[in-house]
Amino acid sequence: MTMERRVSIFRKEHFNAAHRLFVPGWTDEQNFATFGKCSNPHYHGHNYDLVVKVTGEPDARTGYVINLSDLSAIIQQQVLAKFDHKNLNLDTKEFATLNPTAENIVYVIYEILRQQIDPKFDLSVRLYETDRNFVEYPG
Repeated sequence: MTMERRVSIFRKEHFNAAHRLFVPGWTDEQNFATFGKCSNPHYHGHNYDLVVKVTGEPDARTGYVINLSDLSAIIQQQVLAKFDHKNLNLDTKEFATLNPTAENIVYVIYEILRQQIDPKFDLSVRLYETDRNFVEYPG
């Protein structure tokens, strides 16, 4: 009887983006009460760290779960090309009507990557908005 040997691999990437947290239809006062300085109408930015976790059984020939260079290329092409050095509210279709909270950003990134990574692998995405604030979506 063979036992499955599942291993998790991680790839860390970085991107910079600006955003504003606000609810359309609320007054500036309501938005400030909920989102604080993050609701600044002139936007603000973050240096995001993105950690992508892929879990699966290593290939018998290569020993890889997934080639980390291939994973990096997917992240670069599908995520960083869309979000790096962008104003998430103004420059991206993903956040044209979706409040770009860290919770929503990590979910959107997960959905983008899930379409690119073989479904036989488990996928989890962690996003650091600051050194002390981060979110994770395990799928």
